[in-house]
Amino acid sequence: MKKQIKRIIVIIVITILAAFAGFCILLYISQARLIYYPSRDIFTTPSQIGLKYEDAHFQSADSTKLHGWFIPADSARGIVLFCHGNAGNISNRFESLEIFHELGLSVFIFDYRGYGKSAGKPTEQGTYLDTEAALKYIIAHQHIAPLEMIFFGRSLGGAIISWLAVRYPPKMLIIESSFTSTADLGSEIYPFVPVKLLLRFKYKTLENLQQIHCPVLVIHSRDDDIIPFEHGQKLFESANEPKHFVEIIGTHNNGFSISGERYIEGLKSFILKHIDE
Repeated sequence: MKKQIKRIIVIIVITILAAFAGFCILLYISQARLIYYPSRDIFTTPSQIGLKYEDAHFQSADSTKLHGWFIPADSARGIVLFCHGNAGNISNRFESLEIFHELGLSVFIFDYRGYGKSAGKPTEQGTYLDTEAALKYIIAHQHIAPLEMIFFGRSLGGAIISWLAVRYPPKMLIIESSFTSTADLGSEIYPFVPVKLLLRFKYKTLENLQQIHCPVLVIHSRDDDIIPFEHGQKLFESANEPKHFVEIIGTHNNGFSISGERYIEGLKSFILKHIDE
């Protein structure tokens, strides 16, 4: 009887370990699908909300064909390089385009590889190359240096734009609803999994911020249901002066919209404070 019990226990333990190992393997293999949620469908353009725009077609350093929009503002105060989050594509960001336009800022927004009309499949290194290509497109076509530009990134875009800001210092950097690193966030989502050993996508936002010395604005909601508020706090703490923090309300995907004037005034006061420096 005792031998049977021991045998059953051994079988249970082996089954559990095998299931856990299988889950870890699945997690390792499917990482890209857990991080990127691209959409190819672009049904609207900025003209449908009354904004003039220019189609942009350009290539990354590895010859991946990319697509974006340049939305000019009359008597623009500056140009925003906009890095969007991990889902959808540029056609899902019209509300943000309107906000920046109303603040008197031109915007260049583009899709990473695998999103919208951009070719290829998204990877961490690929998103970096794509953002660098977008910057070089603006420099060439708008005759403006990075030091005169505003870099903006939301969620995953915050991690990507922080990478760019280390290499091409901008006039100012805005990080909204982003995370300290994918390793930190993954460890919180899967606390019993050795995420840091399995992870192939790093996106080290906090580490990047420590190397940036332009004015930085961090925006985050205490109600964020995807990236905890503590990530925003840690990003702000790691940033060098001058730095500012705007706490908004609402969930991860609608915080900037729900917050209304609080969000807009936070952007406006930060930009106006540093635009002429």
